[in-house]
Amino acid sequence: MKYIIAIIKPFRLDDVRDALTGLGVAGMTISEVKGFGRQKGQTETYRGAEYATNMVPKVKIEVAASDELAPQIIETVTSAAHSGAIGDGKIFVLDLGAATRIRTGESDDTAL
Repeated sequence: MKYIIAIIKPFRLDDVRDALTGLGVAGMTISEVKGFGRQKGQTETYRGAEYATNMVPKVKIEVAASDELAPQIIETVTSAAHSGAIGDGKIFVLDLGAATRIRTGESDDTAL
């Protein structure tokens, strides 16, 4: 199993969520976060307004997936979040040791 964390621009969230839903991803966690990468201190456009900051608003998407589905999720997020501009984001993939569904007690792939 894999734990996929994607940090993307906020205005790309709907495209990414729709693409992942179309792929069959049943659940994901979304968080509003702030951070910086290579664009630190550069002017950024957010909701039509330009501003210079060292902390840029981003969205963090977290998805637990089977080993078989993980490459498709990575490709889908990459294509849906890509704008070609600096700050498009990053994807991190971690090995997931275990997962348990609290309601039923199912574990690992069946819990996803």
